Amino acid sequence: MSRKVTAPSAPLHQFTVPLSATRRGARLARLLAVEQLRAWELPPDPARLIVAELAANAAVHGRVPGRSFRLALSLVEPATLHIEVTDARGDHLPLQARTPAGDESAESGYGLLLVEELADRWGVREGPAPCKTVWAELDLGQ
Repeated sequence: MSRKVTAPSAPLHQFTVPLSATRRGARLARLLAVEQLRAWELPPDPARLIVAELAANAAVHGRVPGRSFRLALSLVEPATLHIEVTDARGDHLPLQARTPAGDESAESGYGLLLVEELADRWGVREGPAPCKTVWAELDLGQ
């Protein structure tokens, strides 16, 4: 089975920042994303919520002492906001967004369910070793 792979459009705007893999770094990711979106004259929601969840996951589940995570935002044609959070734990890929039915004790999985509901597309890309990138896209339909 082959898939047609298209090259992404050149970004109209780009923003990238490394942040400490801490709860404070995750909070800063959300705040910086909101400021950047406002500078690009884009509404902050729902991207703010997606960044908050992906950055929190990087700080909690993707944390390696002494290593940071990276937040990247890009606006590409035709009016698509691409969000990426790269952390140093490529050996720990996120599980499916949905938690097992009836498992009320599950403490994780709900955040990615939120990402799944808010984003038009999302996924995980492995590498470069030892990293992984969780990404989400929003069609802005301007």
